[in-house]
Amino acid sequence: MRTIAVLNQKGGVGKTTTVVNVAAALADRGLRVLAIDLDPQAHLTVHLGVDAEQKDCGIYKVLAGSTSIEEAVVQVRPNLRLLGAGIDLVGAEAELVGEVGREIILRQALEPVKDKFDYVLIDCPPSLGLLTLNALSASTEVVIPIQPHFLALQGFSRLLQTVSLVQSRINPALRVSAILMCMFDARTSLSTEVREDIEKFLSGARNQNSPWAGAQIIPVHVRRNIKLAEAPSYGKTIFEYEPGCHGATDYLAVAEFIHTGKICGAFEQKKTQESAAENVTEPATQDTTESISS
Repeated sequence: MRTIAVLNQKGGVGKTTTVVNVAAALADRGLRVLAIDLDPQAHLTVHLGVDAEQKDCGIYKVLAGSTSIEEAVVQVRPNLRLLGAGIDLVGAEAELVGEVGREIILRQALEPVKDKFDYVLIDCPPSLGLLTLNALSASTEVVIPIQPHFLALQGFSRLLQTVSLVQSRINPALRVSAILMCMFDARTSLSTEVREDIEKFLSGARNQNSPWAGAQIIPVHVRRNIKLAEAPSYGKTIFEYEPGCHGATDYLAVAEFIHTGKICGAFEQKKTQESAAENVTEPATQDTTESISS
């Protein structure tokens, strides 16, 4: 099971959009995927068509120890299950601060289901608090979405320092595997300059003993696309909302790179064939009766 935290302490850089659409693309390939919403704003939960106001949305009760992941997940698409966030997650950090081993609660909760999923993708909150520490402690990989903007680079070093601290003190297996450029516009010099700055930084870290020594910039950038912004209001992934747009093409390539380490168009080819055969998508379901072992 690959457990990937999608992390950036800056909001609005594409974390939730990345988790939703990469998870959907992987699930569409027949891989068993669990998406976890650790953000109290519950954007991932809403994006996948689940009501975040319902009291039985799962992650809070898992962190509080009152239920297991098996009982808390919701099946939202074929091969894709959600451990959603609700309004009660807002107070989770304050409530857990006195708990022994509070940084590893999620890691321990995932242990019984590690053989039942191929991927766990965690949407982290835009902060470096206790919820984010739980995500990093439970993960083996970090993917960092970055908007090509000067301010996005300002918190980058602090973010890496946090990853380094977690690796040294809590989770030795943790590493930064990839940087994803989101809202990229190749026509602007700023986008290119930000990418070059990150490439230079990563190149200088290749021979260092750091969690990001092997990190790569994903060789496809998520282009600015209004359809990506519209899809959440319909509770749909980009592949359901507008499968022919740039956003769908880009995220298929991103998912393929995460899964295989390369981009050869295999994901895009399969999705294109399916879109031609069927242009109507079934709505999301909140059926919790199906066992995650199936």
